[in-house]
Amino acid sequence: MRNDAYVITGPTSGIGLAAARRLAKKGTLVLVGRSPSKLQKVARALGRRGGAVHTVVADLAEPADVLRAAKEIRALGLSLVGLVNNAGIREAGNPTQNSLGWDKSFATNHVGPFLLTEALADVLRDGARVLSVVSAVEDPGRKPAVAAGFRGGRYLSAQACARGEWAPGGSTRPGADSYATSKQALLAATLELARQHPRLRINALEPGLNPLTGLGGSHPGLRAAQILVFPWLIFLLKPFLPILTTPAQAGRVMTRLMTDGKAPTGTYFDERGRPMQGSQLAHSPEFGRRVVVETRALVEEAGQGQRVRS
Repeated sequence: MRNDAYVITGPTSGIGLAAARRLAKKGTLVLVGRSPSKLQKVARALGRRGGAVHTVVADLAEPADVLRAAKEIRALGLSLVGLVNNAGIREAGNPTQNSLGWDKSFATNHVGPFLLTEALADVLRDGARVLSVVSAVEDPGRKPAVAAGFRGGRYLSAQACARGEWAPGGSTRPGADSYATSKQALLAATLELARQHPRLRINALEPGLNPLTGLGGSHPGLRAAQILVFPWLIFLLKPFLPILTTPAQAGRVMTRLMTDGKAPTGTYFDERGRPMQGSQLAHSPEFGRRVVVETRALVEEAGQGQRVRS
């Protein structure tokens, strides 16, 4: 068991940190994130518990960074049994771009995890689990998401989304279309990759409405509310709004899905680890194939499609 190794992105806070703490009890960890200092802090804390931990610095918004990280992970020579694509962002203001001029939310939430999965697929052990964190706001029929101002994914093409262009009729809420579309693309691609890699168990997870994560922003007042107020609100509202959850609860579900020897493949799970349905479009094999083909082409066109195999 201790020879098993898990790769997890975005492990320094929220759901990712909660899952890392649990997965550290199952085997070796490879922590992938943007901040060297935060990665080292988490690695030291987990190391004190006796777990073997490696850190790889990478920005999931940058394809070149993702490929470099994949090379570093492959060079470790570990027995990889799991990859958790957890890292994600939601920009609530004016959109920003990566170094290639791509919409940063689309690059981070979809292209990055897609590329990392493709770059590591051949070195993952048979039966290894890949779990990508998505969001139910991609579904235009999801009532809580609609009430929050989302209008579902607005996918045009991978190239158009990279330019920050979305199908008409979307949300007036800043960043909503970018976030919903990037998560829809990742969900569709995840289900398609499960079909293309039958020896692996590739799934997606909707972690629930989690106001304690960092996706909501970093304003001091918001952070104080997250620490002092939100836990009590979750406790009081949970019976009336089942999708409410916490990092600890989501991390527990994530760990169970990553270590379940009987886990299926090509499944979309909800915040309690039960199979769920997303939008009709995201579950369409034709759409999934299109997203995968277009994303591969996008990366190739940017000159970042080189193989990482040694």
